Amino acid sequence: MTRTVVVSGGGTGIGRAVCAAFASEGAQVVAIGRREDVLNRTAKELTERHTAQGGRVRALPADLTLPEEADRVRDELRAVHGTVDVLVNSAGGNVLIGAPEGADEGTAGASWHWTENFRANVLTAVLLTEAVRPVIASPGGRIVMVSSIAAYRGSGAGSYAGAKAALHPYVYDLAAALGPRGVTVNAVAPGYIAQTEFFGLQGHAGARHDLLVSQTHTGRAGVPEDVAGTVQWLCSPSASQVTAQIVQVNGGAERGR
Repeated sequence: MTRTVVVSGGGTGIGRAVCAAFASEGAQVVAIGRREDVLNRTAKELTERHTAQGGRVRALPADLTLPEEADRVRDELRAVHGTVDVLVNSAGGNVLIGAPEGADEGTAGASWHWTENFRANVLTAVLLTEAVRPVIASPGGRIVMVSSIAAYRGSGAGSYAGAKAALHPYVYDLAAALGPRGVTVNAVAPGYIAQTEFFGLQGHAGARHDLLVSQTHTGRAGVPEDVAGTVQWLCSPSASQVTAQIVQVNGGAERGR
């Protein structure tokens, strides 16, 4: 049976890898994000790559920090697909990356980055999930949030880690609420994942790369496919008894050396 898979933040990085993983198994994938050009390029490339498997990726631009946009996405999904089998909330990021120098200074700066990281990482996941909740396949539906190792050990500025940590109790509550419908809810918490905009696309080099790799037990950086494979498993029949879990994908780095 062909599944309908919805992936927020599907244009790049982990979200793109998740789209590719499901397209490779013949799913009909809907990639959501704010950058229409990036989404369209990803959808075209992945659809062409996985045509033989029957997979298709369609772009659906939306700003998921807005309730009306999340509702519009739900209405379109319902009209085109009827139900959603898998929802992966991968949208997010740390607004302090690339911010002007001094943007986080003082109470005004703190208010800005705490509010914006909450919007980018929590609201995008919560609003899309709550909008799509009525059309999640029951039984058999799967919901996965993308958290971060920062939720366990901090991010250096607080707001990004705090935003990701906020997803964890939401996972627990949602799993309890949707469990009777046969729907599982989990999260993955990646560590250092190279080849993403979050960590930079310049390649495996530099002191920061060496430091982050040294904190792992596996001796390497993660790649988006590591996370996508875990998400794919959580959404498989084999994981039907796995729910309300936060699965870490960080090479053991959360445990430290």
